[in-house]
This record gives sequence, structure tokens and C-alpha cells, in this order.
Amino acid sequence: MPVTDLRFERIAQMVSDRTAELLAATTLVVSPEGRVVASSRHEWCGLPLTALEAMADALAVPFRFGGQESRVLIRPEGEEPLSPRLAHGVVELVLGQALMVDRLPGQQELKNTFIHDLLRGHLQDEETLLRQARILGMDLGPPRAVILIDASAYLLGPGQDADRVQQRAQLVVGSVVGFFRLPNDSICAYIGEGEVAVLKASDTRNLSLWAEDGDGDSSSWANLAALKRAGNALLTHLHTDLGTPLTMGIGRYHRGLGGLARSYRDARAALSLGSRLSGEHRVHTLDALGIAAFVGLADEPTKLGLAQHLLSPLDGEPELLGTLEAFFAEDCRPLAAARRLGLHRNTLNYRLDKITSLTGLNPRTFDHAVQIRLALLIRHLQGEARPPL
Repeated sequence: MPVTDLRFERIAQMVSDRTAELLAATTLVVSPEGRVVASSRHEWCGLPLTALEAMADALAVPFRFGGQESRVLIRPEGEEPLSPRLAHGVVELVLGQALMVDRLPGQQELKNTFIHDLLRGHLQDEETLLRQARILGMDLGPPRAVILIDASAYLLGPGQDADRVQQRAQLVVGSVVGFFRLPNDSICAYIGEGEVAVLKASDTRNLSLWAEDGDGDSSSWANLAALKRAGNALLTHLHTDLGTPLTMGIGRYHRGLGGLARSYRDARAALSLGSRLSGEHRVHTLDALGIAAFVGLADEPTKLGLAQHLLSPLDGEPELLGTLEAFFAEDCRPLAAARRLGLHRNTLNYRLDKITSLTGLNPRTFDHAVQIRLALLIRHLQGEARPPL
């Protein structure tokens, strides 16, 4: 897509979002060909106007920018009619504001700084943050998780001055833009120290390309499997596009704008621990770190969340939890555990196989047994489950 088209769509989206907010309305910008260029309902973007019967009686306001003539369609959410004069005035005001922001020579730097401060937890009130984000052309409304790209080897190598670093950072951001089709899907920025952060829309609809049957859908670990597939696809794309391998950490989704800082901490911890233990040029997540997640993480709520995530498939299986308790109490000796439970050894093996099938962790192997044992212990210490024997 030409840069001018991208700029037009960015301006159009800013106008649509801000107009919708000010007028408490559903809005969209339509091209002369009848295609929805931008909308306060982002799932409508790219659709033909003829497919949206709900906007048939909407008020139309001319929208002119960059030699393109379009229309802003506005449908009030309430029952009160909308004044055409007011609508025209609001669109002109918002367009002027959007153009002023877009002309700022350091707009990308402002965006980078905003996301840096957001992810570091330098929070103001959410209303102010949302307003600032909209002015910069970012929609922080959808649920988002952080994908953190370690591009330090590419950005901060020998002989790279500040201008060259910024140029290369824009190449990384541009490559991510091309992969995820910003701005509706993801938000991307260089946040310094060789890190590029992607605020990926992480609800089911925005991960549909990478979702599979059986993916988890509970608590803050929802859609993490689909996020990992998206991350692996992005990593391959970046390697091909930039000609250099990168490393990536993916955080969980946490509620609210403050949750983005928690997701960033997840991603950074996964990236740091995973790179040291499993190597670079891969995608790392907390749930794939094994024992290292329980040993290397200092954040107790994250450890508890991980324990709950690993054991959640067994929450409705008290018989299997009791089997694990007996198995660990007998030092993972199958015959002794079977005797303790009063079972035939084949029955015990069946239960252990079922635990492996449900959790993906085999209690017969050392690393997996330690993970399960630690998870049980952490849940017990937090009062989440009865103590292991």
C-alpha cells in the first residue's frame, strides 16, 4: 500500500474515532468507491458500504484530505437527532487536530515515548491515557497483550549512530506493520535498548488466523497458544524481511491499561529467562520455561497464575490430583504409589497417562514432575488447593 494511502487511512481513523467519542455516535469514513476506509467499529474497515444496512440513514459529512474526497457517516447512538451543522463543525475540528498531530516532525518519537512510559507503568488516569493515545492515532480499547522483540543485535551493532538506529528501528516497525496490517490490529513502537514492543490485539477475533480447536480460554492465559503461533509467524517474517534472526518474548493479556505494563513484564521475563536457558532466535513464553519460571521469577502472583494455569486441566479431576499426591509421597515410585492408593499398577499408569494428556506434563519425567510438584505446592501455600502429601 502506498505511503500516501497509509497516511490517509491513519488520518481517517483518527477522525472517525474522535468524532465517535465527541458525538456519542457510530462513525465511518467511506471512499468514493464505497469502501469503508475507517470506522469506530474496526471490524467494518475494508467492507463495502452496501453491506452495512445499519448506516443507511446516517448523516453524511464531506471529508477531504490529500486529494481524496470521501464522506464521514455518523449515526447517533441515542434517539435525539444530530444537528448537521454540529456534525460538520466537529469533523472539521477533529480533522484539523489530526492533521496538526500528523505534521509533527517527531510524531513517531512521541508515539514511542508514550508506549515506553505506558509499558513501564508510568500511568496517569485511564481517561487521559486513552485521549492521548487517540491523538497519536492509537486505539487502546481492544484487549491487548505485549509481544516484545529483542532487536538489539540488529539495531545496536558496532558503528550504529543514533540516526542509523532510528532508521533501522523504523524498518523493524514497518515490517511488523506489514505483517499485522496496522493500525486496527496492533500497535508497534521502538521503546529503546534494542526493544520493539507490539501491543497485539489478543481477543479471539483478532487471533482467528492463528487459533486452533482446543486452545485455552481462561484467565490471563486465554489465547496464549494463538499468540505464540502469531509470534512464530512474525519471527519468520522478520527474519525474511530484515535478513537477520531476532528473539521474542510474549506476555499474557491482563485487564485494563495497567495490564499492559504487567504483560510487558511477562514478556520481558520470558525473553530474558528463555534466551539464557533455551537460546536466542526463538519465541519465549512463561508457560514454556518449565522449572525456570518458578525459580527465576520474583513475582509471586505470576508464579501463582502459572501454577493455576498448569494445573487447571485437573481442577475437575480430584481423583487425578489424589493420584499425584500419592505418587509424589512415594518418591515417584509407581508400585509404591499403586499400593498406597490400593490400585493395580495398570490403573495407576492409566491415570498418569491421563494427567499427561490433560496437562502436557508427564509426572514420570524429572523436569515435569518438579513443575507439577511446585505448582501444587504454590497453590497450597496460597490456599488454592489441599496440601500435597
